[in-house]
Amino acid sequence: MLSAAGLEFVCVEADVDERALEAQFFRDGGRAGDLATMLAKAKALAGGRADPDAHCLGADQALLLGDELLHKANTFDEARARLRELSGRAHVLRSAFALVRGEDVLHVGFDDATLVMRPLDERALDAYLGLCGAEVLGSVGCYQIEGLGANLFERVDGAHSTIMGLPILPLLAVLRGLGLLAF
Repeated sequence: MLSAAGLEFVCVEADVDERALEAQFFRDGGRAGDLATMLAKAKALAGGRADPDAHCLGADQALLLGDELLHKANTFDEARARLRELSGRAHVLRSAFALVRGEDVLHVGFDDATLVMRPLDERALDAYLGLCGAEVLGSVGCYQIEGLGANLFERVDGAHSTIMGLPILPLLAVLRGLGLLAF
C-alpha cells in the first residue's frame, strides 16, 4: 500500500514482545478497542530508537467481536470454532498507525471497518477449511478477505486499506499535514 501510494520506505522489524505488552496493557486497565493503537505506537517507537532521525511508522490491527478481543487460532479445531463464533455476526477490524521521529510521537490514529459474516453451516465450514488449509491459522478471523475469505461475507463497511491493516488515507493526510508529501 505504501509503495502504491508513492512512498519510499525501509521495512525494519520492530523488536517488541506484543503479547507481553498486551498483558501489561490490560493489567493497567487498557480497553480492547485501544490495543491496536498502543501496539502501533510501541512498534513505531522501537523503530524510532533504532534510527532517531527517521520518520517511523508502526501499525497493528485488532479484531473485536463486541467488546471481546480475538486472537489467532492455533489449531484447525480452534479455527472452526472461531468461524462458528463469527458466523452470521458483525465484527470490527480496528487498524491503527503511529508515526514517530526518535522518541517524539507525531501522530497516532486508527480506522474501523465492520464486516458481517454470512451464516455458515458445517458443509460451508468444511469446504472453506479444506480449500484454505493452514492459511486460516495466519489471521485472527481465520480468513483473508482478499482471497477465498471473501466468500464468507455478506457485507463489509469500511475502507479496503483498513481491512488490510493500514488505514492509508488517514495516514496520507497526516503525512501531508506534516509537510512530508509533495502534494
